[in-house]
Amino acid sequence: MYKIFVVEDDDNIRELLVYALTQSRFDASGYADGALFYTALDAVKPTLVLLDIMLPGEDGISLLMKMKAGEKTKRIPVIMLTARGAEYDRVKGLDLGADDYITKPFSIIEVIARIRAVLRRTLPKTDARSELAIGGIVLSPDKRNVFVNGVEITITYKEFELLHYLMRKKSVVLTREVILNRVWGGGYLGDSRTVDMHIKSLRQKLGEAGGIIKTVRNVGYKIEE
Repeated sequence: MYKIFVVEDDDNIRELLVYALTQSRFDASGYADGALFYTALDAVKPTLVLLDIMLPGEDGISLLMKMKAGEKTKRIPVIMLTARGAEYDRVKGLDLGADDYITKPFSIIEVIARIRAVLRRTLPKTDARSELAIGGIVLSPDKRNVFVNGVEITITYKEFELLHYLMRKKSVVLTREVILNRVWGGGYLGDSRTVDMHIKSLRQKLGEAGGIIKTVRNVGYKIEE
């Protein structure tokens, strides 16, 4: 899950952003000033920072300069929050390495869209064919094999596709209908019991490691360590 730091001194705006990001499945934390932000930054490296320019004490521009000068923080994407008409601050922030800016007042939908756009641009591209490893299970899409605690197991084609999809969507709750559509295809005429039967068989073949496949009552399934 992507970790987002929101550095904003207005309590209402900060709390709204943290709530909206959390509802959009980000792991969000809010900080009212630079001192609190840097204390948190020493402990946890966020995926992205939403940084207000007008802060009490040390302002956002100064904090941005420190981040870009630090070896551990210079590659963290930053989106600046700026006041309407503050063109100089926006230009200065971009010149210092900010990845984008959002002008106040803003819509939450815009903020979420901008964050996702910056993450697409800045995060390393992952290879869909690379190995996935969760809870002792290692799945290789290109070799089409599955190892559990170092021992290769044999599963069917659909079980492999099902496990692959669940592992790629780690921690996301997936309905039976979504799983049917993605693994069996939109034209499949079977019902959701097909998913249940394959999940049961897959858990048995994975042994104790199969416990990472969680049932979400009345909804579907997810993989979680």
